[in-house]
Amino acid sequence: MQLQHGLLAIAAVLTIVAVAKVAPRVGVAVPIALVVVGVGASYVPFVPNLNVDPHLILTVVLPPILYSAAVNVHATDFRRNVKAIGGLSVLLVVISALAVGFLLHWLIPDLGLAAAIALGAVVSPPDAVAAISIGKRLGLPPRLVIVLEGEGLINDATALVMLRSAIAATAGVVSLWDVVGDFAFAVVAGLIIGLAAGLLTVWVRAKLDEPVLTTAISFVAPFLAFVPAEEMHASGVLAVVVAGLVTGHQSARHFTAQDRISERTNWRTIQLLLDNGVFLLMGYQIVTVVGDVHHGEDDVGGTLLIGLAVTAALVLLRVLFVVPLIALVRRDQRRALERRDRLQGILARLAERQHESPKSAARASWLASLVRRRQADDAYLTTEGLGWRGGAALAWAGMRGVVTLAAAQSLPQSVPHRAQLILIAFTVAIVTLLGQGATLPVLIRRLRIAGTDAETDRRELARLIGEITAEGEDLLDNPDLRQTNGLPFDPEVLDAARRENAALGEALTQPHDPTESSSGHQRRELHRLLLESAQAALLDARESGTYSSRALGHVQHLLDNEVSSLDPVEVH
Repeated sequence: MQLQHGLLAIAAVLTIVAVAKVAPRVGVAVPIALVVVGVGASYVPFVPNLNVDPHLILTVVLPPILYSAAVNVHATDFRRNVKAIGGLSVLLVVISALAVGFLLHWLIPDLGLAAAIALGAVVSPPDAVAAISIGKRLGLPPRLVIVLEGEGLINDATALVMLRSAIAATAGVVSLWDVVGDFAFAVVAGLIIGLAAGLLTVWVRAKLDEPVLTTAISFVAPFLAFVPAEEMHASGVLAVVVAGLVTGHQSARHFTAQDRISERTNWRTIQLLLDNGVFLLMGYQIVTVVGDVHHGEDDVGGTLLIGLAVTAALVLLRVLFVVPLIALVRRDQRRALERRDRLQGILARLAERQHESPKSAARASWLASLVRRRQADDAYLTTEGLGWRGGAALAWAGMRGVVTLAAAQSLPQSVPHRAQLILIAFTVAIVTLLGQGATLPVLIRRLRIAGTDAETDRRELARLIGEITAEGEDLLDNPDLRQTNGLPFDPEVLDAARRENAALGEALTQPHDPTESSSGHQRRELHRLLLESAQAALLDARESGTYSSRALGHVQHLLDNEVSSLDPVEVH
């Protein structure tokens, strides 16, 4: 049996890699293709059944999936879209869970309301993996992708907290106020624990000087947030997301370039295997789930019809919710335009105070930085708006995935019609993945939803690199610039560095000859100082919020590659 499971694991990894390579070429999202492959494999006679403990997915697989996604979400983008993300990931999940609960209670009369709401919580959170895969391939606007990513991070926490409260209610041991109090405690405690875990792991990793060691710490970081939160009956999922956001935000300041490169590669690999592995498992387990219902007292056909009814209700609820949500977003865009002149006037008045006392000037400078950040936020809202066509894509991107799969099977054995409820959840997940996933690309093309203009991105990138190279010029013009041995740099070396800094975009992508000589050593040292200056300027640009995460991420990637070429990793 162990050998069979080992062979299945090997086959699963090879299947994931093969599908991930082939599916994009034929225009199919990888999660959708894996579900289909899994369903097909489940009907092969000689392939053994596989029973995976659902708690293993919720406690071992889900934390690293969420952490790897959260690390790559730009904290500024998350903050700017917090209304849309919060509405979809909290309010819509609660509404969907309650609505589906009442629907199931009506369709299955002997099913208690608490158990029905528990299943509503199971099927309420969409999994954004398939939608994001489709959206990035077809060039959805970055803001729409950010909203989907943020929703996918937070909605799992809302659903799992509701599921825990509903399961407790099936035993009749909680009241409404207990549920509300438990929800509030889970959220607040999860936020605090996640923040503490994120800051702690960043601090520890910053003290280490080897990428292998820092990567090892990053592998346990999600569990350092998840386990304490769950032990305190807080939201472990929310704690993991917060820890990931903190780590991603702090990485540019506290981690080395090689740390960031290693972490990106390792976590992308983990995310590929775990996330897609769950979709493969979802399809593979369909035979077992159907068999459990068939051997029970419930009708498989009737259960599938109930699953389709629940799916239709969830789709309708999401569409109805997105309409006022987009109206709210568009109202914020109009208000941002109306604030433009007023904020500019405030900046002008603050500039006049720069000539007053040092204390007043310092306060004026601090306030001016806040106003400029507000201007940057407003510019983001107006230039990367979320219109009705984007709202249509958002409404249709409600595919279910990993949490629905695992949470359904975690329902207690004492829940009535458990096998039937699990099949309903699987029906919702597979129908939304195959139905909405297959038609979402058609919808995007028909509505002609376009992403950012390539020329605009190039201009923004050039402007950001221009700011960074200006910092390098200031560094080279500093009369106090010295080598580490205290001697000044040779004039010809400085001139060469100035020429190199004038075209830093090209310099970032050109490898250097590792052979050292007297002048070569100086060039490398100057180049290192220039890159440190560029990193400091990039940090200032990140804090100002003036540039998009696309430009910031692109320049960070270039800088990391260049810095890593100066410090090659020794292979043991």
